[in-house]
Amino acid sequence: MLGFPTNKTLLRDCTDGKKVKGLRRRNKGLKAKRTVSTLILSKNLIEIMGNTSSMLTQYDIEEVQEHCNNTISQQEIVSLYQRFCQLDRNSGGFISADEFLSVPEFAVNPLSQRLFRMIDGLNFKEFVAFLSAFSSRATLQHKVEYIFKVYDSDGNGKVSFSDLLDVLRDLTGQFISEQQRELVLTQVLEEAGYKKDSTLVLSDFMKILGNSGLKMEVEIPVD
Repeated sequence: MLGFPTNKTLLRDCTDGKKVKGLRRRNKGLKAKRTVSTLILSKNLIEIMGNTSSMLTQYDIEEVQEHCNNTISQQEIVSLYQRFCQLDRNSGGFISADEFLSVPEFAVNPLSQRLFRMIDGLNFKEFVAFLSAFSSRATLQHKVEYIFKVYDSDGNGKVSFSDLLDVLRDLTGQFISEQQRELVLTQVLEEAGYKKDSTLVLSDFMKILGNSGLKMEVEIPVD
């Protein structure tokens, strides 16, 4: 099987000096090929990662990728690590909400305060996991779980009408009145089969957003 000698063949070969030497040469050849492959892979990673990410090993990359259920490619992980190092000004291995404020897209986002609550104090692995919800390879379940966390401000696993209204208030600002917001939200809930006093859990969000053609994707630049 797979070109490996059977036990009987191996025992017979071990009594034959010429064949033993042949096997040794063959093994050395395989080891040499593996070594060359490893060196080429390492060289490519170093070239991709550059000086700013030299502390990120192939093992680290694969571990982060597995943690994100392979929704982020290895090259994307390297690019995100470079960005992470830029944000982590004190090189503590964690990113604070204040450091995220240096990213203009987050600073002007109407939901920035809610997002900061979710990202404050993240290490690199958690940082990538947080962003993986925006990957085109992320499942609908993953994306809905992310949205649910944005609404679930106190982290109790439940979203009330008040929680929904708070997010809608952040999104609309002064463009519509409070009365209009409540009217719109009540109508959306009723169309989905819920009432104003309903408490929603994750499965309810899946029911509401499951067939909505949800699009939530951001392209990660890869050098």
